[in-house]
Amino acid sequence: MDALPQDTLHQIFSSLPLRQVMICRSLSKFFNHLLTSPSFIQLISTQSPPLNLLALRPPHHHHHRHVSSPPCLHVFDPDDNQWLRFNLDFLPFRSPHPVASSLGFVYLWGESPDSPESTKSLVVCNPLTRQFRVLPQLGSAWSRHGSVLVDSETRVMVLTELAALYFSGSNQWLKFSSNLPSKPRSPILVFDSVYALCDVGSPWRSQWKLFHCTISKLKTSQTWTRLEKHEWGDVFDILKRPRLVRGNGNKVLMVGGLKSSFSLNASCSTILILRLDLDSLEWDEAGRMPVDMFRCFQESSKFKVFGSGDRVCFSAKRVGKLALWDHCSGKGEWRWIDGVPGSGDGLCRGFVFEARLTALL
Repeated sequence: MDALPQDTLHQIFSSLPLRQVMICRSLSKFFNHLLTSPSFIQLISTQSPPLNLLALRPPHHHHHRHVSSPPCLHVFDPDDNQWLRFNLDFLPFRSPHPVASSLGFVYLWGESPDSPESTKSLVVCNPLTRQFRVLPQLGSAWSRHGSVLVDSETRVMVLTELAALYFSGSNQWLKFSSNLPSKPRSPILVFDSVYALCDVGSPWRSQWKLFHCTISKLKTSQTWTRLEKHEWGDVFDILKRPRLVRGNGNKVLMVGGLKSSFSLNASCSTILILRLDLDSLEWDEAGRMPVDMFRCFQESSKFKVFGSGDRVCFSAKRVGKLALWDHCSGKGEWRWIDGVPGSGDGLCRGFVFEARLTALL
Protein backbone atom coordinates (compact mmCIF):
# COMPACT_ATOMS: atom_id res chain seq x y z
CA MET A 1 0.00 0.00 0.00
CA ASP A 2 2.95 2.31 0.63
CA ALA A 3 3.74 2.13 -3.08
CA LEU A 4 0.39 3.63 -4.10
CA PRO A 5 0.32 7.39 -4.78
CA GLN A 6 -1.25 9.46 -2.02
CA ASP A 7 -3.95 10.79 -4.37
CA THR A 8 -4.99 7.23 -5.19
CA LEU A 9 -5.20 6.31 -1.51
CA HIS A 10 -7.27 9.42 -0.85
CA GLN A 11 -9.72 8.46 -3.59
CA ILE A 12 -10.05 4.95 -2.15
CA PHE A 13 -10.67 6.04 1.43
CA SER A 14 -12.94 8.92 0.45
CA SER A 15 -15.56 6.34 -0.55
CA LEU A 16 -15.82 5.11 3.04
CA PRO A 17 -18.38 6.45 5.52
CA LEU A 18 -16.97 8.72 8.22
CA ARG A 19 -17.36 5.94 10.82
CA GLN A 20 -14.98 3.72 8.84
CA VAL A 21 -12.55 6.58 8.23
CA MET A 22 -12.34 7.13 12.00
CA ILE A 23 -11.62 3.44 12.57
CA CYS A 24 -8.91 3.39 9.88
CA ARG A 25 -7.22 6.45 11.42
CA SER A 26 -6.60 4.52 14.63
CA LEU A 27 -4.83 1.61 12.87
CA SER A 28 -1.38 3.23 12.59
CA LYS A 29 0.51 6.50 12.38
CA PHE A 30 0.61 6.11 8.60
CA PHE A 31 -3.19 5.95 8.29
CA ASN A 32 -3.68 8.71 10.85
CA HIS A 33 -1.40 11.02 8.85
CA LEU A 34 -2.97 10.00 5.54
CA LEU A 35 -6.56 10.50 6.67
CA THR A 36 -6.04 13.81 8.51
CA SER A 37 -4.08 15.60 5.78
CA PRO A 38 -5.64 18.84 4.45
CA SER A 39 -5.97 17.40 0.95
CA PHE A 40 -7.96 14.40 2.19
CA ILE A 41 -10.20 16.53 4.42
CA GLN A 42 -10.94 18.82 1.48
CA LEU A 43 -11.79 15.79 -0.66
CA ILE A 44 -14.30 14.31 1.78
CA SER A 45 -15.83 17.64 2.81
CA THR A 46 -18.63 17.23 0.26
CA GLN A 47 -18.89 13.44 0.45
CA SER A 48 -19.05 12.51 4.14
CA PRO A 49 -21.99 13.87 6.13
CA PRO A 50 -21.35 14.47 9.85
CA LEU A 51 -22.08 11.81 12.46
CA ASN A 52 -24.91 12.82 14.77
CA LEU A 53 -23.72 11.58 18.16
CA LEU A 54 -24.92 11.92 21.75
CA ALA A 55 -22.06 13.05 24.00
CA LEU A 56 -21.93 12.66 27.79
CA ARG A 57 -20.65 15.36 30.10
CA PRO A 58 -18.33 14.10 32.87
CA PRO A 59 -20.00 13.66 36.28
CA HIS A 60 -19.63 16.62 38.63
CA HIS A 61 -17.32 14.71 40.96
CA HIS A 62 -14.88 14.30 38.05
CA HIS A 63 -14.70 18.04 37.50
CA HIS A 64 -11.61 18.25 39.69
CA ARG A 65 -7.95 18.81 39.07
CA HIS A 66 -6.88 15.35 40.28
CA VAL A 67 -8.13 12.80 37.76
CA SER A 68 -6.41 9.44 37.46
CA SER A 69 -7.77 8.31 34.07
CA PRO A 70 -6.89 10.14 30.82
CA PRO A 71 -9.58 12.65 29.80
CA CYS A 72 -11.96 11.52 27.09
CA LEU A 73 -15.35 12.22 25.57
CA HIS A 74 -17.85 9.34 25.62
CA VAL A 75 -20.37 9.43 22.76
CA PHE A 76 -23.16 7.18 21.55
CA ASP A 77 -23.90 6.61 17.87
CA PRO A 78 -27.69 6.05 17.64
CA ASP A 79 -27.51 4.99 13.99
CA ASP A 80 -24.89 2.32 14.65
CA ASN A 81 -26.08 1.58 18.21
CA GLN A 82 -22.62 1.66 19.79
CA TRP A 83 -20.55 3.69 22.23
CA LEU A 84 -17.38 5.46 21.05
CA ARG A 85 -14.65 7.33 22.89
CA PHE A 86 -12.60 10.32 21.79
CA ASN A 87 -9.39 10.93 23.72
CA LEU A 88 -8.83 14.49 24.91
CA ASP A 89 -5.21 13.94 25.94
CA PHE A 90 -4.05 16.41 23.26
CA LEU A 91 -5.39 19.26 25.41
CA PRO A 92 -2.82 20.84 27.78
CA PHE A 93 -5.39 21.42 30.54
CA ARG A 94 -6.29 19.98 33.91
CA SER A 95 -9.59 18.12 34.02
CA PRO A 96 -11.16 19.29 30.73
CA HIS A 97 -14.93 19.38 31.18
CA PRO A 98 -16.98 19.29 27.91
CA VAL A 99 -20.25 21.21 28.13
CA ALA A 100 -21.54 22.00 24.62
CA SER A 101 -21.03 21.47 20.89
CA SER A 102 -21.86 23.06 17.56
CA LEU A 103 -20.89 22.43 13.92
CA GLY A 104 -18.30 19.78 14.74
CA PHE A 105 -16.65 21.67 17.61
CA VAL A 106 -16.75 20.73 21.30
CA TYR A 107 -16.61 23.45 23.96
CA LEU A 108 -15.11 22.66 27.35
CA TRP A 109 -13.83 24.29 30.51
CA GLY A 110 -10.16 23.80 31.30
CA GLU A 111 -7.49 24.94 33.73
CA SER A 112 -3.99 25.58 32.47
CA PRO A 113 -1.42 23.67 34.58
CA ASP A 114 0.41 26.89 35.42
CA SER A 115 -2.62 29.12 36.03
CA PRO A 116 -4.36 29.89 39.35
CA GLU A 117 -7.29 27.67 40.26
CA SER A 118 -9.65 30.67 40.13
CA THR A 119 -8.94 31.16 36.42
CA LYS A 120 -10.58 28.98 33.81
CA SER A 121 -10.68 29.12 30.06
CA LEU A 122 -13.36 28.07 27.65
CA VAL A 123 -11.69 25.93 24.99
CA VAL A 124 -13.05 25.02 21.56
CA CYS A 125 -11.69 21.85 19.95
CA ASN A 126 -12.36 19.16 17.38
CA PRO A 127 -11.64 15.72 18.92
CA LEU A 128 -11.37 14.18 15.43
CA THR A 129 -8.63 16.49 14.17
CA ARG A 130 -7.17 17.07 17.67
CA GLN A 131 -7.05 20.82 17.09
CA PHE A 132 -8.00 23.35 19.76
CA ARG A 133 -8.24 27.06 20.42
CA VAL A 134 -8.38 28.83 23.78
CA LEU A 135 -10.91 31.63 24.21
CA PRO A 136 -10.09 34.56 26.53
CA GLN A 137 -9.85 33.54 30.20
CA LEU A 138 -12.75 33.75 32.63
CA GLY A 139 -13.13 33.42 36.38
CA SER A 140 -14.10 30.04 37.80
CA ALA A 141 -17.50 31.41 38.90
CA TRP A 142 -18.61 31.49 35.27
CA SER A 143 -17.81 27.80 34.84
CA ARG A 144 -19.73 26.92 38.02
CA HIS A 145 -22.85 29.01 37.46
CA GLY A 146 -22.99 29.87 33.75
CA SER A 147 -24.71 28.02 30.91
CA VAL A 148 -22.63 27.82 27.72
CA LEU A 149 -24.64 28.48 24.54
CA VAL A 150 -23.00 28.13 21.12
CA ASP A 151 -23.96 28.08 17.46
CA SER A 152 -20.58 28.67 15.81
CA GLU A 153 -16.90 29.06 16.61
CA THR A 154 -17.30 32.85 16.77
CA ARG A 155 -20.69 32.99 18.50
CA VAL A 156 -20.52 31.89 22.12
CA MET A 157 -22.51 33.02 25.16
CA VAL A 158 -22.18 32.27 28.87
CA LEU A 159 -25.47 33.11 30.59
CA THR A 160 -26.36 33.52 34.28
CA GLU A 161 -29.30 35.09 36.10
CA LEU A 162 -27.51 38.41 36.54
CA ALA A 163 -25.11 38.72 33.60
CA ALA A 164 -24.22 37.41 30.17
CA LEU A 165 -20.87 37.13 28.41
CA TYR A 166 -20.77 37.18 24.63
CA PHE A 167 -17.86 36.24 22.37
CA SER A 168 -18.01 37.05 18.66
CA GLY A 169 -14.52 36.28 17.44
CA SER A 170 -12.66 39.23 18.98
CA ASN A 171 -10.02 38.86 21.68
CA GLN A 172 -12.35 39.68 24.53
CA TRP A 173 -15.69 38.83 26.09
CA LEU A 174 -18.43 41.45 26.06
CA LYS A 175 -20.31 41.60 29.36
CA PHE A 176 -23.95 42.61 29.71
CA SER A 177 -26.54 42.63 32.44
CA SER A 178 -29.14 39.93 31.86
CA ASN A 179 -31.77 41.05 34.43
CA LEU A 180 -33.75 37.83 34.36
CA PRO A 181 -36.47 37.36 37.02
CA SER A 182 -34.82 34.13 38.25
CA LYS A 183 -32.06 31.68 37.38
CA PRO A 184 -32.56 30.65 33.73
CA ARG A 185 -33.42 27.00 33.27
CA SER A 186 -32.15 25.15 30.18
CA PRO A 187 -31.44 28.25 28.04
CA ILE A 188 -30.99 27.61 24.31
CA LEU A 189 -29.70 29.65 21.40
CA VAL A 190 -31.87 29.62 18.26
CA PHE A 191 -30.32 31.64 15.46
CA ASP A 192 -29.99 35.19 16.89
CA SER A 193 -32.27 34.71 19.92
CA VAL A 194 -31.89 33.22 23.39
CA TYR A 195 -34.80 31.36 25.03
CA ALA A 196 -35.00 30.35 28.69
CA LEU A 197 -37.52 29.21 31.28
CA CYS A 198 -37.75 31.29 34.47
CA ASP A 199 -39.69 30.69 37.65
CA VAL A 200 -41.88 33.73 38.42
CA GLY A 201 -43.88 31.97 41.14
CA SER A 202 -43.61 31.99 44.92
CA PRO A 203 -41.25 30.07 47.23
CA TRP A 204 -44.10 27.61 47.77
CA ARG A 205 -45.26 27.06 44.20
CA SER A 206 -43.31 27.26 40.97
CA GLN A 207 -44.74 29.09 37.98
CA TRP A 208 -42.66 28.69 34.84
CA LYS A 209 -42.72 31.16 31.96
CA LEU A 210 -40.83 31.35 28.66
CA PHE A 211 -38.56 34.38 28.14
CA HIS A 212 -36.66 35.39 25.04
CA CYS A 213 -34.22 38.08 23.95
CA THR A 214 -32.33 38.74 20.73
CA ILE A 215 -28.57 39.06 20.98
CA SER A 216 -28.71 42.60 19.59
CA LYS A 217 -31.16 43.66 22.33
CA LEU A 218 -29.08 41.96 24.99
CA LYS A 219 -26.09 44.05 23.88
CA THR A 220 -28.07 47.30 24.08
CA SER A 221 -31.27 47.47 26.15
CA GLN A 222 -30.98 44.12 28.01
CA THR A 223 -34.72 43.62 27.45
CA TRP A 224 -36.15 40.12 27.94
CA THR A 225 -39.67 39.51 26.68
CA ARG A 226 -42.09 37.03 28.18
CA LEU A 227 -43.29 34.91 25.30
CA GLU A 228 -46.96 34.02 25.77
CA LYS A 229 -50.34 33.90 24.10
CA HIS A 230 -53.82 33.67 25.58
CA GLU A 231 -54.44 30.59 23.42
CA TRP A 232 -51.64 28.71 25.21
CA GLY A 233 -53.80 28.36 28.30
CA ASP A 234 -52.12 26.27 31.03
CA VAL A 235 -49.34 24.81 28.83
CA PHE A 236 -46.69 25.65 31.47
CA ASP A 237 -48.78 24.34 34.36
CA ILE A 238 -49.29 20.80 33.08
CA LEU A 239 -45.56 20.00 33.16
CA LYS A 240 -43.47 19.33 36.25
CA ARG A 241 -39.88 20.67 36.12
CA PRO A 242 -40.01 21.65 32.40
CA ARG A 243 -36.83 22.00 30.32
CA LEU A 244 -36.13 23.42 26.89
CA VAL A 245 -34.36 21.56 24.07
CA ARG A 246 -33.61 23.09 20.69
CA GLY A 247 -35.64 21.45 17.93
CA ASN A 248 -35.16 21.44 14.19
CA GLY A 249 -35.14 24.78 12.40
CA ASN A 250 -37.33 27.34 14.12
CA LYS A 251 -38.74 24.85 16.63
CA VAL A 252 -38.32 24.62 20.40
CA LEU A 253 -39.07 21.49 22.43
CA MET A 254 -40.30 21.67 26.04
CA VAL A 255 -39.97 18.48 28.07
CA GLY A 256 -41.31 17.65 31.52
CA GLY A 257 -43.35 15.29 33.64
CA LEU A 258 -47.05 15.33 32.75
CA LYS A 259 -48.91 16.18 35.96
CA SER A 260 -51.87 14.03 36.88
CA SER A 261 -53.61 17.07 38.43
CA PHE A 262 -53.01 20.74 39.27
CA SER A 263 -52.47 20.09 42.98
CA LEU A 264 -49.23 21.26 44.59
CA ASN A 265 -47.49 17.88 44.83
CA ALA A 266 -49.21 16.09 41.98
CA SER A 267 -47.60 12.92 40.67
CA CYS A 268 -46.72 12.47 36.99
CA SER A 269 -48.30 9.97 34.63
CA THR A 270 -45.53 10.11 31.99
CA ILE A 271 -42.92 12.40 30.40
CA LEU A 272 -44.30 14.69 27.70
CA ILE A 273 -42.50 16.42 24.80
CA LEU A 274 -44.21 19.55 23.48
CA ARG A 275 -43.07 21.44 20.37
CA LEU A 276 -43.36 25.19 19.79
CA ASP A 277 -43.26 26.66 16.28
CA LEU A 278 -41.59 30.06 16.70
CA ASP A 279 -43.13 31.34 13.46
CA SER A 280 -46.77 30.60 14.29
CA LEU A 281 -46.30 30.48 18.11
CA GLU A 282 -48.40 27.32 18.25
CA TRP A 283 -47.74 24.27 20.42
CA ASP A 284 -48.28 20.65 19.50
CA GLU A 285 -47.43 17.33 21.12
CA ALA A 286 -44.25 15.78 19.72
CA GLY A 287 -44.19 12.65 21.87
CA ARG A 288 -44.85 11.04 25.23
CA MET A 289 -42.88 8.32 26.96
CA PRO A 290 -44.49 4.84 26.92
CA VAL A 291 -45.93 3.79 30.26
CA ASP A 292 -43.65 0.75 30.60
CA MET A 293 -40.57 2.91 30.08
CA PHE A 294 -41.81 5.65 32.41
CA ARG A 295 -42.14 3.19 35.30
CA CYS A 296 -38.33 3.18 35.52
CA PHE A 297 -38.36 6.96 35.96
CA GLN A 298 -41.38 7.12 38.25
CA GLU A 299 -39.54 6.43 41.49
CA SER A 300 -36.74 8.91 40.76
CA SER A 301 -37.13 12.37 42.26
CA LYS A 302 -35.35 14.02 39.33
CA PHE A 303 -34.27 13.27 35.78
CA LYS A 304 -32.03 14.96 33.23
CA VAL A 305 -32.78 15.80 29.61
CA PHE A 306 -30.43 16.58 26.73
CA GLY A 307 -30.53 16.46 22.96
CA SER A 308 -31.33 18.52 19.90
CA GLY A 309 -33.40 18.35 16.75
CA ASP A 310 -35.18 15.01 16.48
CA ARG A 311 -33.43 13.24 19.36
CA VAL A 312 -33.92 13.70 23.10
CA CYS A 313 -32.19 11.64 25.78
CA PHE A 314 -33.39 11.01 29.36
CA SER A 315 -31.53 9.79 32.44
CA ALA A 316 -32.49 9.32 36.08
CA LYS A 317 -30.92 8.08 39.29
CA ARG A 318 -30.59 4.32 39.66
CA VAL A 319 -32.07 3.60 36.20
CA GLY A 320 -28.70 2.48 34.82
CA LYS A 321 -29.48 3.25 31.18
CA LEU A 322 -30.67 6.09 28.96
CA ALA A 323 -34.06 6.47 27.32
CA LEU A 324 -34.03 7.89 23.79
CA TRP A 325 -36.81 9.59 21.84
CA ASP A 326 -35.89 9.43 18.16
CA HIS A 327 -37.98 11.22 15.54
CA CYS A 328 -35.40 11.09 12.70
CA SER A 329 -37.45 8.60 10.70
CA GLY A 330 -40.51 10.87 10.79
CA LYS A 331 -42.26 9.05 13.62
CA GLY A 332 -41.42 9.17 17.31
CA GLU A 333 -39.71 5.98 18.44
CA TRP A 334 -38.65 5.23 22.01
CA ARG A 335 -35.83 2.86 22.97
CA TRP A 336 -33.28 2.15 25.65
CA ILE A 337 -29.54 2.85 25.40
CA ASP A 338 -27.58 0.30 27.42
CA GLY A 339 -23.91 0.12 28.38
CA VAL A 340 -23.60 3.70 29.62
CA PRO A 341 -19.88 4.20 30.44
CA GLY A 342 -18.59 5.47 33.75
CA SER A 343 -19.88 5.13 37.25
CA GLY A 344 -22.06 7.24 39.48
CA ASP A 345 -25.73 7.61 40.33
CA GLY A 346 -26.88 7.20 36.71
CA LEU A 347 -27.86 10.86 36.33
CA CYS A 348 -26.24 11.73 32.99
CA ARG A 349 -25.95 15.14 31.37
CA GLY A 350 -24.92 15.66 27.78
CA PHE A 351 -25.25 17.35 24.42
CA VAL A 352 -25.47 16.51 20.72
CA PHE A 353 -22.13 16.34 18.89
CA GLU A 354 -22.02 16.52 15.09
CA ALA A 355 -18.67 14.83 14.52
CA ARG A 356 -16.95 16.00 11.36
CA LEU A 357 -13.39 16.02 10.08
CA THR A 358 -14.02 19.23 8.16
CA ALA A 359 -14.42 21.46 11.24
CA LEU A 360 -11.02 23.15 11.29
CA LEU A 361 -9.59 25.81 13.58
